[in-house]
Amino acid sequence: MSAQKQPSLFGNLLLNILIPTLILTKLSTDQWLGPTWAVVAALAFPLAYGLYDLKQSGKVNFISILGVVSVLLTGGISLLELDPKYLAIKEAAIPTLIGLALLISQFTSYPLLHKLLYNDQILNLAAIKQALSTEQQQAELAKRLTITSYLVASSFFLSGVLNYLLARWIVVSPPGTSEFAAELGKMTALSYPVIMVPSMIVLMASLWYLLHSLKKLTGLDTDQLLAVKG
Repeated sequence: MSAQKQPSLFGNLLLNILIPTLILTKLSTDQWLGPTWAVVAALAFPLAYGLYDLKQSGKVNFISILGVVSVLLTGGISLLELDPKYLAIKEAAIPTLIGLALLISQFTSYPLLHKLLYNDQILNLAAIKQALSTEQQQAELAKRLTITSYLVASSFFLSGVLNYLLARWIVVSPPGTSEFAAELGKMTALSYPVIMVPSMIVLMASLWYLLHSLKKLTGLDTDQLLAVKG
């Protein structure tokens, strides 16, 4: 079975951040696209990227669907010229829903944590399962995975709070204006340093906790725990 092609970080940044930001901040005036068509053009790139990523992955997953829905909601709020507060609510709702889904899924047969961290793309699951042979070890692993899911969920809750504050702070003009489009572009550009960096720090701390726990439970070192990329 061939490995799934992983999305390019450069392509992700280019299509989700850089191009939409440039369109919204530089082409939203009446001399160019105008505010309405600038929003449509800018959102077309992350929407197309999200749909392409869904097709490439070969299966539908909750987080990818939310990403596409988020873009569609942003476009709807902009084109329907709703109050900017709804944009802030949407920005907060998407990561909050992911965090809640992560917590709830931990008590089902399909925990989302396995999609994010505890999978064979990041960890050497075969070696881990071999090292955890007793029921007591497996029960302890389940406990540590639950704690990890709480930590990872907290990164999404943090993102939700920061999303809301950033949107309320920056996007204040009525939708349908060039000022609104420019503010939307500014919010998009600032989302990585203001939101992604703190959230990634929490996510990396979660991965560190998981690795630290697995080292204690299995006796394996970090190189043995991590999946080997051929």
